[in-house]
Amino acid sequence: MTSATLPADVLNALRTQTGESLDELSRKSPVLVVFLRHCACTFAREALDDVARQRAAITASGTTIVLVHMQTDAEAQALFTRYKLGDLPRISDPEQKLYQAFDLQRGSVWQVMGPANVLPAIASIFRGNGSAIPNSDIFQLPGAFLMRDGQVVNAFRATRSSERPDYAVLAGCKI
Repeated sequence: MTSATLPADVLNALRTQTGESLDELSRKSPVLVVFLRHCACTFAREALDDVARQRAAITASGTTIVLVHMQTDAEAQALFTRYKLGDLPRISDPEQKLYQAFDLQRGSVWQVMGPANVLPAIASIFRGNGSAIPNSDIFQLPGAFLMRDGQVVNAFRATRSSERPDYAVLAGCKI
C-alpha cells in the first residue's frame, strides 16, 4: 500500500489508556496498529499470541505496538494481560470509529463463519486460545497498519475472520 493520510481528527478522536492519540504516537516512532476482532474470538486471541511472540522483534526495531479493540478497557485488559500484553498502549473503540476510518470491513456470515474458518478455529482452540461468548460485533474483520508521522505506510485488511498477517514483517522487521 502506498502512503495514506488519515484525517487528524480521526487519529486524535480516541486515546490510549494513558491519553495518547495514534497521531501523537506515530510522530514519536513508527506505530503498528493492530485491530482485533471481538475479544471472545479465538482468532483475536491467536492474533494476541502472534503479537506476544513477535513483540521483541517489533519493539527492537523502534516500533510501538497499539492494540485497538471493541470492548471496555477493563474487559480487554484482562485478556491482554493473559497474553503478557497488558502494558501495551490500547484503544477502546466500541463504536468502531477507528475501524471505519481505517476502512476495515464487516464481514458476511461466509467471511466470518464460513468453511475457510472452521479448521483454523479448531486448531486455534486446541492451541489454547479458546473462545467465549461475544459481547461486541462478531462481523467486524481485523486488520493491522504501520503508521509513521500520521500516515499509513503499510496495511493489512483481512477478508475473513481467520486471516492475520505476519506482524513483524508488516512492521518492516528483518527476522
